[in-house]
Parts: sequence; structure tokens; C-alpha cells
Amino acid sequence: MPGSKEIRTKIKSVQNTRKITKAMEMVAASKMRRAQERMRAARPYAEKIRTITASLATANPEYRHPFLTHRDDTRAVGLIVVTTDKGLCGGMNTNVLRASLLKMRALESKGAKLQLTPIGTKGLGFMNRMGARVVSSVIGLGDTPHLERLIGAVKVQLDAYAAGEIDAVYLAYTRFVNTMSQEPVIEQLLPLSTDHLKDDRREFAWDYLYEPDAASVLDDLLLRYIEALVFQAVAENMASEQSARMVAMKAASDNAKKVIGDLQLSYNKARQASITKELSEIVGGAAAV
Repeated sequence: MPGSKEIRTKIKSVQNTRKITKAMEMVAASKMRRAQERMRAARPYAEKIRTITASLATANPEYRHPFLTHRDDTRAVGLIVVTTDKGLCGGMNTNVLRASLLKMRALESKGAKLQLTPIGTKGLGFMNRMGARVVSSVIGLGDTPHLERLIGAVKVQLDAYAAGEIDAVYLAYTRFVNTMSQEPVIEQLLPLSTDHLKDDRREFAWDYLYEPDAASVLDDLLLRYIEALVFQAVAENMASEQSARMVAMKAASDNAKKVIGDLQLSYNKARQASITKELSEIVGGAAAV
């Protein structure tokens, strides 16, 4: 049984750890609220541009954008994986990377070649350890997503798809459900599915006048739409990160409190045993005299 001094040292160490986890829990709670506000603020823009894209994409049958063209053979696939730059957020990164790995193996079993774009340090490190083909990456996004930081890396995949080098692009991220729940999601980014561009509110078709021409308008609009999808995914991932970190740090603080209680009990027992031993020695010495 460890001595009283060793137990006191352990109690002090766990108390210091609990102070850190408690502070991180409070910081994550504050950042979580701001991340949720940014995520919800981005949703109206994404919904509006989806509605406009759904209307214009089917309004001009003379021009078919490459992002809307489905290809029969899938010889090469691009995968954008959104993770965090920092850890201590539970199993969030593990879950999305596990789902991405299963998707990669399923695609490779069909003979498809993969090229990846990790967003976040954790995803980049994982893909490099796997030896995967990383064509672009983004790290160090901080607590606030900026579209201009994402465009360059994502454009590598979009240009490869437009050039016919890859036949599909998938997006993997963690969707925010609520504070206690986040789920890994893998969505098909390109070619754009009919579910993404379905507009239930449009009851009849409109004739549009395009300036300068239909091709230019649709090219720019679909590019903005893809960027909005990626930005929304990063915003959802950041909200999930702060929520998962807050929950993980709260669990760590609660566990530290329980450990401190157990150590305190052990310390009291060790101290009582030491006092009893000393009293026994005194009594035994007095009896011998």
C-alpha cells in the first residue's frame, strides 16, 4: 500500500489536471456557442443558393454543366476529409476517419484510384501515415472558417473533375446534431445529385435571360454552390468539435473528481493505519517498561 506522502502527491497531481480540464470545458462551451451561431447563420445562404441552382440547372437544356453530368465508369475518385486541427475532442476524428477509411476500401475494391484533400491537421497526419495520395490540404483554420482558405485546396479536386481526371468527388465531415451527438457523414459532392438540387417549391419552369450567357452564369453559380457546401461542412465540423471537446472535458473533470475522492479515502486509511501503528508501539513500549 503506498504511503501517505505518495498519495498526497497523486492527489495534488490529479487536482492540477482537473483544473486544466475544467478550464478547457468552459472555453469549449464558450466557443461552441459561437460556432453554432456561425453554422446556423450559414444555413440560409446555403439553402438560398441551392434553390437558385436548382431552378437554373434545369432551365436551360441546351447547356449541361460537367458538375451535373454522371459518368458510367468510376476509375478515379477524389475524397475531401474534414477533421480538426487539435485533439481532446473524444472520438470525433476517429469516427470520421474510420468512415472515410471504409469508403476508401470500398472504392479501391472496385478498382478506383483515390486522391485526397484533408482539411485539418488530424486528417492530414492520418492520410500521410497511411501513404495515401494527398493532392492538396488545408491546416490551421483556427476557430473561425474562412472561405478563401478553403477555395485553393478544394479547387484542385474540382479542376481534376472538370478535366476528366477523376469521375466523382466525396465529402466526409462530422455533422452537428446536438450538443451531445455528432455523426460522421460522407456525401457525394460531384457529380451533383438530384437530391441536392431538388426544389420542391418550384411548381413550374421559368424562362431566364442570361447575361452574358448561360454557360458563364451556370459555371459561376455551380462553383459558388460547391464552395457553399464545403464551407457549411467545415462550419458543422467546427461546431461538432467544440461540442465534443466540451463533453470530453466534462467527463474528464468528473472522472478526476472521482479519482480524487478515492485517493482521499486511501490517504485517510493510510494515515489512520500509521496513527494506530504509532499508538501500538507506544503502548507496547510502556507495557515493556
